[in-house]
Amino acid sequence: MINKSIFREYDIRGIVGKELNEQSVKLIGYYLGLETIKRSNMTHPVIVIGYDARTHSPELFGYLTSGFNKAGCKVLGMGMVATGVNYFASFQHFGADLPNASVMITGSHNPSEYNGFKITIGNNPFFGDDIYTLGDKIILNTQLTIDDDETYEEIDVKSLYIDFMVKEFAHLKGMKPKFIIDCGNGVADTVITTILDRLELNYDALFCEPDGTFPNHHPDPSEEKNLKDVMEALKGDYEYAFAYDGDADRIAFLTKKNNVKGDIMALLFATTMTNPVIIGEVKCTQIMYDKINETGTAVMYKTGHSNLKVKLKELNADMAAEVSGHIFFNDRYYGYDDAIYATFRLLELIFNGMDVDKEIASLPKVYSTEEIKVKTSEEEKFLLIDKIKEKLQNVPADFPKILNIIDVDGVRVIFEKGWGLVRASNTTPVLVTRFESTIESEAKLYETKLNELIQGAQNELRNRSN
Repeated sequence: MINKSIFREYDIRGIVGKELNEQSVKLIGYYLGLETIKRSNMTHPVIVIGYDARTHSPELFGYLTSGFNKAGCKVLGMGMVATGVNYFASFQHFGADLPNASVMITGSHNPSEYNGFKITIGNNPFFGDDIYTLGDKIILNTQLTIDDDETYEEIDVKSLYIDFMVKEFAHLKGMKPKFIIDCGNGVADTVITTILDRLELNYDALFCEPDGTFPNHHPDPSEEKNLKDVMEALKGDYEYAFAYDGDADRIAFLTKKNNVKGDIMALLFATTMTNPVIIGEVKCTQIMYDKINETGTAVMYKTGHSNLKVKLKELNADMAAEVSGHIFFNDRYYGYDDAIYATFRLLELIFNGMDVDKEIASLPKVYSTEEIKVKTSEEEKFLLIDKIKEKLQNVPADFPKILNIIDVDGVRVIFEKGWGLVRASNTTPVLVTRFESTIESEAKLYETKLNELIQGAQNELRNRSN
């Protein structure tokens, strides 16, 4: 039996052996192949596939390739690569072949027993209803048998990517400031230190060896506990630090004074652009939106790498950003999230004279919480958001004054001196909350009052089910 829960909003993801196994992965390859044939209007479309450092990724590559071959596709295999390199491959010719679709086999920042597939067809994210429909089709056809056929053509994308980056950032050659990177035993160093060395940059590196068991720390740089090594290094003579998640599409950027989140990175980049159009997600600080709107246009949209890529293309915006460190450059790049590319754009800001800490110190002071997660269930989380929206229409007398409610993704409640967010995670059974105010006590009040609303909504739903 195939577990429907592996078919998620942004990708396909599950526990290897239990949920992602020979049967399910071969079927995923086969039906993705048929979908690519349909969308590309080609009998034998070209699929490029790469994978991360997880111990089971090569095995899943074999199963997936068998499914694509059964469908009649031509598979190009690039081996172990970063997600940004995988996306990059979709824009390159390999002989006469221009890829029609790509799959990155990765569990991203999940624990080591997980793996999954990030998919594009025609350089567009394959997500949401497309993934759910694919899952329904597979579940109805589990009796289909697919023989082993791991035939594929090996391609070298890494050399093309390295050459591109070295040429694009040649002006940084010999840059003096000293920095440190933490690859987290993910796949960042399938390319990054080669680029750094060719540019003769002044750096040191931690945990470069790809190891899917992640022996040194969990590969999620959005959690400060996973940054302790580079934070300790910054007490010495390093000026900056960069850290990456398991598949190197998310970046952490630190100075001696600041852990610079993705929304503030977007704001720093916007200061160098003329009439910038920048897309943020609902968790981004209001400062980002307000400051960018002074010189350009800031657009608030849904959380999620697929959502932001689609919106970026729709608006032909300069860039998009998530607080967690997904940074999408359409300016001088291809419009996808690539933490390695983002590293060099950040170094470029420094090379061009930006004092990052001074820029951040000049921003209005706000008090923001990290993401705070409220445990719930897959069945309950979206019902809770609907119930919270309902309760916001008739709040208690002591509830802070509401100026506006933005419901593009969950609910972002705008108060007089800040905001509070409640949204359902699309990948885990939790509600994600975040709070911000120009006054610390107000941020705490928003957190308290919205949590009371969440608790009331949970109680009502559970009483109804009983």
